[in-house]
Amino acid sequence: MNAPVDPARNAGIYFAADGYDPAAKGINGRRVAGESFLRGYLHHADVAEFVSLTPRKADQDQFDRIAAEERPGMPHRGVPLRSMPRMAPVGTLYYPSPNFAAECWRRAPMGAAAWSICGITHTTATKGVMQGFFDMRMAPQAEWDAVICTSRAVLASVLHQFDLIEDHLRDRFGARIPPRPQLPVIPLGVDTAAFAPDAAAGAALRKRLGLGAGDVLFTTIARLTPYEKFDPLPLYIALARAQAQLPKGTRLHLALCGIYRDDYSRDVFEEGAAGLMPGIGFHVLDGADAAERRAVLSGADVFVFPIDNIQETFGLAPIEAMAAGLPVLVSDWDGMRDTVTPEVGIRVPTRSLGPDHAADEGFRHLTGIDTYPQYCALTSAMTEIEMPALVAAIVALARDPALRRRMGAAGQARARALYDWAQVVPRMQDLWQELALRRSAAAGRAAPMPRATLPVGPSPFGLFGAWPSTQGGFAGQRFVAETSATDVAGALALRDYLRGGRQTERSESFAQVAAAIGAKGAAGAGRDDLAAALKLPPAQIDRLLIWLLKYGFIRRM
Repeated sequence: MNAPVDPARNAGIYFAADGYDPAAKGINGRRVAGESFLRGYLHHADVAEFVSLTPRKADQDQFDRIAAEERPGMPHRGVPLRSMPRMAPVGTLYYPSPNFAAECWRRAPMGAAAWSICGITHTTATKGVMQGFFDMRMAPQAEWDAVICTSRAVLASVLHQFDLIEDHLRDRFGARIPPRPQLPVIPLGVDTAAFAPDAAAGAALRKRLGLGAGDVLFTTIARLTPYEKFDPLPLYIALARAQAQLPKGTRLHLALCGIYRDDYSRDVFEEGAAGLMPGIGFHVLDGADAAERRAVLSGADVFVFPIDNIQETFGLAPIEAMAAGLPVLVSDWDGMRDTVTPEVGIRVPTRSLGPDHAADEGFRHLTGIDTYPQYCALTSAMTEIEMPALVAAIVALARDPALRRRMGAAGQARARALYDWAQVVPRMQDLWQELALRRSAAAGRAAPMPRATLPVGPSPFGLFGAWPSTQGGFAGQRFVAETSATDVAGALALRDYLRGGRQTERSESFAQVAAAIGAKGAAGAGRDDLAAALKLPPAQIDRLLIWLLKYGFIRRM
């Protein structure tokens, strides 16, 4: 008999379609990685059940469909976000972002040790993410929470910002700084089998692009934006210079498989290619077409990823290319420093300037003078990918088919051994189990915070207590009916609160209280009598009474 699966190794998955559905919400790295994680987790996690936490029924229905596709028959519980404690005995919430300050506050009324929260980094360069880290350290975040850093480079950047945040707190408040969340380095994963090359599709693509027998096709799969992915012009220059060093009969080609976000990006990529590398075959393929992505990974000779942009944090596309058996030529940048070893490809040295050189850019981004695309583009303009080394790498790979084959085979083996979800998901489960141990050790040290006193979301009648003439409930007061209680339903229908999505209490509860008061006649009814008769909390009776008073259905005696 198999041993029971420890629920501490499981997590409730926060699922909103925006984080997991690139087909419907738009292709970007965060959503592509989110969808890949979800399917990888559902397929490979060693758990007794799936638990999902969703803000809307449509999200729950979508999660149900995906879970049934990946693991038919697996038990599954859907938990509304308003009922978070119901995810027990699972004790970790997996949140698909590093910005989970709001989830810390959602947990606070139950106590910070009620469950753990585990986020994950994607792009960390946005103002929202940077503000989010600050907000997290202000929130009731605990040491049994975690932010998965997908590369050592991302860990270094998160630690740098945490240091700045905590220095500020000490300087401003002389504060005792609470423990940080755990910051493990766990890479993103892929379904390596999904990227197995299709020789027929690759051959058909090469024929369609007009490649000759001795031609060498470099490709990339990326969002085609020069301001928040990579500047293509240095690559064009390097390809043209490399072409001049290659023997006759060998022609270089570049196939960009991606999506243009705007006409400006299209102009930079296409006019740049025409002007800077007229002798290089240049092809643009539809990155939204899965068949086209599969074909280009099957038909290319080298995958090139010359990232020079702080928007990138891990580099998922090179892992996909490795899984397809391609050698990879990348910049020595962020997560690729972890993933691309000399056996599987070539990393080209990069250089940026020091912190003081770009202090203005950081401040202009913070204060809203520069947009996020401007911020990324300006830092890219001050980042060098070493041109002679890039040219030399292109020449070396173009000249040597045997080298390409060796690197491709090594890359495929590395992807399967380290970056398949079958390998990554257990590492995440190990983390969730560790968080549970830390949380259990803190039992009794994390008192609940009453909802009315949450500093970032206090009760409006606390925050705006100076607005009304009088405040408070109706203890000790009695009420008599003014009009027929049958009018209550009509008034609610006319006001139509539910059209806006919410009503303070159920319609039938208003009618019940009005009828109970009416039944007492001239003697009237007290708040506590109503609570006892209707078996409702006194505070809920107060909420019902004030609306009935507002609309003149009852009056105070």
